[in-house]
Amino acid sequence: MQALSAEQYARLGRLAEAWTRRYLKDAKGEAHFNPRLGVDALCFQPHPLPDGRHGLLGALVTPVSLSLALVVDDQAAPPSAEPRLTLALPSGRYPFAWEPLGESSAESHPESRSESHGEHHGDGDAEGQGALEGCWRCELLTDLSDLDSLQAASRLAQQLMERVMTPAEPAS
Repeated sequence: MQALSAEQYARLGRLAEAWTRRYLKDAKGEAHFNPRLGVDALCFQPHPLPDGRHGLLGALVTPVSLSLALVVDDQAAPPSAEPRLTLALPSGRYPFAWEPLGESSAESHPESRSESHGEHHGDGDAEGQGALEGCWRCELLTDLSDLDSLQAASRLAQQLMERVMTPAEPAS
């Protein structure tokens, strides 16, 4: 695994903070909300986007789901023009949908989520270190209510990433 830079870690921290600001209030009303979990971006590694830009691929843990997440690793890059994309990973093909996290992205892909997950809040940070417009998400687990801690969710995210990044066994 390649170590991420401090800037990349900060970007992933902003991803978790932006999801929390934008979606946590409504997530608390979902049947499978787990109050023992927070939002964390885990196991991210560099991964190219289909259009050739640099990205970071990893797991996004929230109190309601565990997802693969893909973030553009270029603060100067414009927001996505594609609401959906499919990534070919070693274990198979995964469909991702754009999830807006910042103010300007709310209007750019309103159809990307089938349901609203919270009030709209801005995502620019106070120090001007670059707004995170959003990310692509592929929700894999939608019920984490049986996890007893963020550490358990972290272990699950690590197992998920190992499976996703391991080639599928050929059918016999």
